[in-house]
Amino acid sequence: MPTVTFLPTFRKVEVNPGATILDAAQKAGINMNVVCGGQGKCGKCIVYVKSGRPLFDRDQFIRFFSPEELDQGACLACQTTIIDNVSVFIPENSLIQEQQILIETVEQESGFFPAVWKYFLELTPPSLDDPSPDLSRLLWGINRQGGPDDRKIYVPLEVIRSIPGVLRESGWKITATVALVPGGYRLIDVERGDTTKALYGVAIDLGTTTIVAYVRSLVDGKVLGIASNYNRQISCGEDILSRVNYARKGGLSRLQELAAESINIAITQAANNAGIDREHIYEVVVAGNTIMTHILMGIDPAYMIEEPYVPVVRRYLTSAAIRAGLVVKENAGLFVFPAVSDFIGGDIVADVLASGMAEHDEVSLLIDIGTNFEVVLGTKEWMFSCAGAAGPALEGGEVLFGMRANPGAIEKVSLDLHTLEPTYQTINRVKPRGICGSGLIDLLADLLQACIIDRTGRINTSIVHPRIRLGPHFPEFVVAWKDETDIGKDIVITENDVKNLIMSKASILGACITLMNQAGISRHDIARVYFAGAFGNYLSKENAIIIGLLPEVPLDRISNIGNGAIMGANIALLNRRKRKVLDEIARTIAYVELNAEPSFMDEYTRACFLPHTDLALFPMVEKLLDECRIRRG
Repeated sequence: MPTVTFLPTFRKVEVNPGATILDAAQKAGINMNVVCGGQGKCGKCIVYVKSGRPLFDRDQFIRFFSPEELDQGACLACQTTIIDNVSVFIPENSLIQEQQILIETVEQESGFFPAVWKYFLELTPPSLDDPSPDLSRLLWGINRQGGPDDRKIYVPLEVIRSIPGVLRESGWKITATVALVPGGYRLIDVERGDTTKALYGVAIDLGTTTIVAYVRSLVDGKVLGIASNYNRQISCGEDILSRVNYARKGGLSRLQELAAESINIAITQAANNAGIDREHIYEVVVAGNTIMTHILMGIDPAYMIEEPYVPVVRRYLTSAAIRAGLVVKENAGLFVFPAVSDFIGGDIVADVLASGMAEHDEVSLLIDIGTNFEVVLGTKEWMFSCAGAAGPALEGGEVLFGMRANPGAIEKVSLDLHTLEPTYQTINRVKPRGICGSGLIDLLADLLQACIIDRTGRINTSIVHPRIRLGPHFPEFVVAWKDETDIGKDIVITENDVKNLIMSKASILGACITLMNQAGISRHDIARVYFAGAFGNYLSKENAIIIGLLPEVPLDRISNIGNGAIMGANIALLNRRKRKVLDEIARTIAYVELNAEPSFMDEYTRACFLPHTDLALFPMVEKLLDECRIRRG
C-alpha cells in the first residue's frame, strides 16, 4: 500500500492505490479546507507534491493556480490520485482554521420551568418506632418539600444501591435530584449535604461544521459558560453527503464517537469557563439537523439520501446522556429536538421556536443559510418549508478568493459609487486573505449599484478604471491590491464568481417565491422576515434585497435572530413546557420537495438575474438602478 507523508508535520498514513490525497488527509486526521465537499469546484484544498508522481489533471483545474504555484508542484488534494509513495506539503491556508462561529443569541423571555430539581432533605433516622425503609423515607421527604408524590417517582437500581451509605455517612442530611421524564419522574442522584445550588444544564447546537454549548443554571436560568469548537466529524467528510457515505462504509460508530467527542469538548470548555464541575450537569438539550442527530443517537442515516428520503424518526428523542457517550452526570438526561423531514431538522424547529413565528397570526418568513438553505413560511396555523443546496459560493466556495469566516476574511465591503474605490473590513482587523459570504453580498450589491456589473452579472469592461480589467480567464474587479493583502496576490472578484453567486442566491429566492405561491400570498403579505444562522447574522439586510437574495419587504420587517438553533435549545432547556409544542410545530410544518415541484425551476430561472427578471417585484432596486444609469450618463 502506498504511504503518504504530510509535511511539515511528517504525519504518515497508508492508503489503497486510487485514493486521493484528501482521502489520505482525512484518514490521518488532518482537517483540510474543502468547501465544495471534494468536488474540485472551490480550489481551496491546494497542496504541493514534494516527491512521488500522483495523478492530477492540471489543465482541467488550471484556473485555480498561478504559474509559480504550478512550478512548485501545486495540485488539488481532492482531485489528485495516489498510485505510489508520495510526500505532500499542506500550506496553512488549505487547513480548516479558526472560524468566526456564531455563539450569540437573542435572549428571549420564555418562562422558567426546568425539568430537573434538587431538594435538600434533613431526614429523621429510622428507629424501632419508625422502621420505614430508607427509600420510602427519602421519597416522603421529597414530597414534603413540594416534590412529586412518592408513588410517581421511579428510582433506578444504581441509585437505590447508593442510598443507605449516603444517608448514614451524611448524618441523614442529603440532596436528592429529581428529573421529569416521559411517563413520570426519576430520582437520578442522592448526594451528601446541601448541593442545591450545583444544578446545571447544557444547550447544544450540533452543527455539521461547528458545535456551540451553553451551560446554564437550572436554579435561576442564568448563562454561566459558553464555548464552541469544530465538529470533529469533518475528518470523515466536510459535507452531510460525505458523512452518510462514510457511515455506509461501516463508519457509523466512528461518526457517533466523533459527534459525542465534539460535544464533550464544548461542554468541558463551557463548564471550565463557568467554573463548574461537569458532574453537576444533569440535562443536555440538543438541536441539530436530521442527519447529525441520527448519527449522535447511533441511528443509521443511510436511507435519508435515497428515494423516498425517509428519516428513521421524526419525533423528539430522550435518553440517558451517557448512552450517547456524553460525559456529564451519570444519570443525566438527553433531549433531542424533533425533525420535519430528512432536510428540515431539529435545528430549524429550534429556529421556529426561537423566532416565535409559531405563535403569530401574521405571515412570517424564516431563512437559514449555509452550504444548504432552509426556508419556512407561515403562521401559527400553517407552515410550508423547503430546503436546497445554496451551493458553496455564499460560504466562499466556487469563488476564486472566497473563504470561510476566518481571520483575514473581508466581511464588509462598500464602494464609492463615483470613484469606484472600495473600503473593506476584515475579521480580526488583519490584512485580507480572501472574502467571506457577507463580504461577497456587499460587493455584489455595490458592483450592481455602480453599474460595474449588469443584471446578468457581466462586468462592464468598457469602464476605464484600474480596478476593472481582463483577468487570465475572466473579466475581474480588484478588491484589494497585492501589497495590501496577506497572500501576496491581488484579491479580485471575477465575472465567473459573480455568476456563481447569482446562481446561489437564485436558489434561495426561487425557494421563497415557490413557497409564497404554494400559500397564495405575495411579498406584501409578509409581516416578518427572520434570518437565522451565522451567514444571516452578519449580512446587510439592504444588500440582500438589492441582489435578490430574498423578496423585497420593508427593512424594518427583517430581523436577525442570531444562532436560532442554540436559542431554541436554550428555551427548551429552561422551559419544559415549551418541549410539548415541539412535536406539534414539526407536524404543522409541511415539507415541499423542490426537486419534485415543477414551478421551482421556473422561479429559479427568473431569479438568475440581479435582482430578478421582474423588476416590479423590487421597486427599491429599480430606483437604485435608474440612479446608476443617470450617474453613468
